Amino acid sequence: MNEELRLLELTSIGEGRYSAPMPAGSQEGRDVIFGGQLIAQMIMASKLNASDDKYVKSIQTIFSRAGTYGQPLELQVEPFHDGRTFGSSIITAWQGERLLSKSMVLSTADEADLISHQVVPPAGVKGPKFGKPTKGTEFPGAELLEAEAEFDTINGVPAMSLWMRMPETVGSYAASQAVLAWSTNGWLIGLAMQPYAEQIQIGDAHHTLSTGVIGHTLHFHRQFDAGSWVHIAQEASFAGKGRVHGRGAAFSEDGLLLATFSQDSMLKQIDAKVAGSSPDSRTWM
Repeated sequence: MNEELRLLELTSIGEGRYSAPMPAGSQEGRDVIFGGQLIAQMIMASKLNASDDKYVKSIQTIFSRAGTYGQPLELQVEPFHDGRTFGSSIITAWQGERLLSKSMVLSTADEADLISHQVVPPAGVKGPKFGKPTKGTEFPGAELLEAEAEFDTINGVPAMSLWMRMPETVGSYAASQAVLAWSTNGWLIGLAMQPYAEQIQIGDAHHTLSTGVIGHTLHFHRQFDAGSWVHIAQEASFAGKGRVHGRGAAFSEDGLLLATFSQDSMLKQIDAKVAGSSPDSRTWM
């Protein structure tokens, strides 16, 4: 097993309650738990708590408070429906008595196609062999490439594509979902800033800019293994009123739609001295 995948190994500490491991360090360089980590580990908690072979169809997460790497993280699963085809639950992330976030999870079992179609990947994106190695908020240990594309906007808004894979076969659909979920959460705020590079920079985040993901939703459509290349295409669909909204899709290397996602975030200017803010600020709402 890839060592980083141990971040997805939760420990049962009670009925529907799990202790979640922490990474060795912060990808963002500050003591705030990355939201993608919470979503990924919630997906694993849902799978561990399932009574059958259902898998996560969608997960909708609201981040109400930021967490710290310096305290234990626990996840509580509260099922409220478990049928033959569908199941649902609420998963809450806690640090002590401090509630960090909640997810609503819809689980499902596969059924036969009645009809079948999908959106296609954006045109003009070259395959991973043309990609440029980059780093960001991908799942730890994943290989990440910035895709060579013939565009930097789609429908008038900033857009980008990435190629991502783990260095070896993951072997678990739930873990592959978690790897992808982690890797979709950290790009859209910075993408929204790109047309305004003379005014603001992503490096200003948590200094003179107050930024944070408020809600992130993923829908999974086809099973895949994150040890194969996944094309993550995304666009910052709206920016205004101190908010950013973005959306994206994940495709296999041969163009099959694997997942779609959307995100609501905060992006506004602050006076760090007045607000008492710092790069390690743990509250954004």
